[in-house]
Amino acid sequence: MTAVMPRTVGAILRRSIQPERGDYPSEEARAVLRMKLDPADLERSEELAAKARAGSLAPEEADEIEAFREAARALDLMHAKARLSLQRSGQPC
Repeated sequence: MTAVMPRTVGAILRRSIQPERGDYPSEEARAVLRMKLDPADLERSEELAAKARAGSLAPEEADEIEAFREAARALDLMHAKARLSLQRSGQPC
């Protein structure tokens, strides 16, 4: 019998990226650490977050902010793996 694995976006990303492995080559790790959200996307996500805090987020905006959260979560996992990879190779982040 196969174990039931969580199917949330976060769980799927974690299984795919495997940040605990820390096995990026140094050059790749540094390239991953340079990846950031586009400034326009970051600005939009901040606008949506402010609307959410104010309780005035429309349903389509709730979907949009969730997409930003998922993208940020993926970047966070990749950055964690990159930092661990550099740490394991004795290089500064």
